[in-house]
Amino acid sequence: MPGKRILVLAGDFVEDYELMVPFQALQMLGYRVDAVCPGKKAGDTVATAVHDFEGDQTYSEKPGHRFALNASFDDVDAADYDALVVPGGRAPEYLRLNRRVIGLTKHFFEANKPVAAICHGLQLLAAAGVLNERVCTAYPACGPEVTLAGGEFVEVDVTEAIVDDQLVTAPAWPAHPKWLQAFLEVLGAKIEI
Repeated sequence: MPGKRILVLAGDFVEDYELMVPFQALQMLGYRVDAVCPGKKAGDTVATAVHDFEGDQTYSEKPGHRFALNASFDDVDAADYDALVVPGGRAPEYLRLNRRVIGLTKHFFEANKPVAAICHGLQLLAAAGVLNERVCTAYPACGPEVTLAGGEFVEVDVTEAIVDDQLVTAPAWPAHPKWLQAFLEVLGAKIEI
């Protein structure tokens, strides 16, 4: 496990928990985790947003933190990484317009490397064209995009995760325990308690 490198694709208004929790938890377990954003370098920050589920017809959004990136986007070579994490929030809707982000995303699927995507992160995977015949979940409003991209969208409880080969998906941050546990299993981690 130590020595494995994980790339996280972040951007302004990424969902706060979906970036911070995996970033910190994976480091705690000994992984090197590099969080990057197009147009930004190590030490720059991205704004985060907290999405909550308070009984309205959709999630609410509140200001989150300034998250300090620890790697420079221009220096990233996907071949140097063992896995990819794609958090949700509003960032994926604009990250998917960046050709290099799309290329990086495709690399992980073409090389059959582990990928964990959550919530609106599936928008990026749909745009990259990597969901064909994949069974996955996302925030329900992203379901039509998954289906249009050739994936099989499965609506599950907000605390659940789905594994399809090397792809681990979940609908939102309440699924972190199951999503991260499944991702660790796909990574080949052996954690004994």
